[in-house]
This record gives sequence, C-alpha cells and structure tokens, in this order.
Amino acid sequence: MVEKKSRGKIAATVEELIREPVQGAGYLLWDVDYYKEGADYNLLVTIENPDREKPIDLDDCEKVSRLLSPILDEADPIQDMYYLEVSSAGLERNLTRPEHFEFYLGSPVSVRLYAPLNGTKNLAGTLVAYDDDAFTLEVEGEQTILKKDAVAKVLTAQEL
Repeated sequence: MVEKKSRGKIAATVEELIREPVQGAGYLLWDVDYYKEGADYNLLVTIENPDREKPIDLDDCEKVSRLLSPILDEADPIQDMYYLEVSSAGLERNLTRPEHFEFYLGSPVSVRLYAPLNGTKNLAGTLVAYDDDAFTLEVEGEQTILKKDAVAKVLTAQEL
C-alpha cells in the first residue's frame, strides 16, 4: 500500500518525466495526481491548451494518453498497477501553482477565503497581479491584495 506522502512523491516524479513530452505535443501540463480510489490506483494527468479559447477535447486526451503510455512503461516510476487517465482542467480550473496564476492574469476568477474580508468569504474579480506570497484581485475598479495563505481556493470564472 502506497502512503499518501509517497503518492505525492510519485506524482512529482511523473510530472518531471512527462512535462517536456506534453509541452512538445502542444499542451500545457496542468497537474498530475496519483491517488487511490477503492482498491485501484489512478494516475490523473490534467492538460490545458495554451490557447485558452480552445478547449481540450476527447481527441486531445487520447493523443496525450497514447504519448504518455510508452514513456511511463519505459521509465516505470510507479510500482503498483494503476490506471492512466488524461483529462481537461475543466471549465472552473483550480489555480494552485505559480504558472496557473500567470496563465490567467487578466482573467476573471472567483476566490474563497478562509476568513471573511469586509463581511464575505467569497470574492469575484479580475486577477491583475501575482507573486509568490500574494495576488491582486480587481473588484469593481478597486484592487485588493490577497495573501495566498488566507485563500482557501481560487477558481477560474466564465464571466464576472
């Protein structure tokens, strides 16, 4: 049985192994997750199109899956039997990494805070700046700097 900490290490190893081939195929590697569901282990590779206006479709997922299978078979970074799943980041993408925030600068996002700010835990605005510790959200013409450790979740939004 693979412990949760080891699963994170496996995901990081796989991510390092597949980042360049995924990018070489014309996609962004959004995330890699290795998790257990029931008795099965799953490797979930999430991809994004560099052109945000063009959504990922089933053909894209199949293309990346076919690309990754031989790479993973040869490198063999996972001891257990697992299922490979390649997926789109979805309509509401969870922004968790610096490259996610950079990719969505100038875009609408919704933010859920751990503690209320001006009476609310939920904000929606435009992501206008980002650094390692904080990001700036513009809401109705006013900019608010939010420390990342105060934020529970940041999701892309379709419209404000």
